[in-house]
Amino acid sequence: MTTPAPTRKLSKLHFALAMLVPVYPLITTILYIVLPLTEGWTIWQRTAVIAPIMVFAIVFFVSPFVQKRFSNFILRAA
Repeated sequence: MTTPAPTRKLSKLHFALAMLVPVYPLITTILYIVLPLTEGWTIWQRTAVIAPIMVFAIVFFVSPFVQKRFSNFILRAA
């Protein structure tokens, strides 16, 4: 007879801390690339360019990476 694996619950605080590490340099890099190309644009126009790039990168690359590599840190015993 096997024992069931203990249930684990997402720690939102730990997940937020783990996401901060890769997201900060991602946003900084995007800004370094986009700001010189959009010189003279208003802030809402720059944001309209930056936001989709940032969201796409976080949803499809950063979040899966963090969930896979830091699962022991972000999942806690329930």
